[in-house]
Amino acid sequence: MALPNHIGIIPDGNRRWAVKRGLSKEKGYSFGLKPGIELFKLCEKLGINELTYYGFTTDNTKRPSIQAKAFTKACIEAVKILSKENASLLVVGNSESPMFPKELLPYMVRKDFGKGGIKVNFLVNYGWEWDLGKTKNLSTTNRHSIISSLNSHDISRVDLIIRWGGRRRLSGFLPVQSVYSDFYIIDDYWPDFKMEHLIHALKWYNDQDITLGG
Repeated sequence: MALPNHIGIIPDGNRRWAVKRGLSKEKGYSFGLKPGIELFKLCEKLGINELTYYGFTTDNTKRPSIQAKAFTKACIEAVKILSKENASLLVVGNSESPMFPKELLPYMVRKDFGKGGIKVNFLVNYGWEWDLGKTKNLSTTNRHSIISSLNSHDISRVDLIIRWGGRRRLSGFLPVQSVYSDFYIIDDYWPDFKMEHLIHALKWYNDQDITLGG
């Protein structure tokens, strides 16, 4: 089976999952931690080379403060959990904003943890306009110049994006790296992650005609 080199993860549906169970919306975020590490371990076992998690966006910070605090706390905890694995870990996001968790500043330069291995990127307080900010001053259309000017320049092209929660949109996820990504939707909410979700997505990807426009 042809596996993607790099998988993007949009773990949506945490709030709807909580409401469905009679919980307040912010309670759903902590239940996304266990699926995150389970997915990582499965990708590691399968031999996936790079994995990018969508933590929260600059737009997400406009939500009620109780929710913002909850998803920020969940992102901090998720990065700490991943730092105990064999991974090459990087956090990417607007660290100049007060909404960026200071606890994650040490992770903004890629570091190997354990024995190193799978590259794991975590988008925290990420905004596509912020990511593209430096490219506005470029007078060239050279692809390499554009990519090297991205704030997310250390993240490679994404082959497959998987979104939980049934929404059919990218929500600003790495606009340059995702230009030729295949996009797979899972209707189940992220906290209900099952191994089969990833396996079915990979089988679907294997059946696609990957031409990158050629």
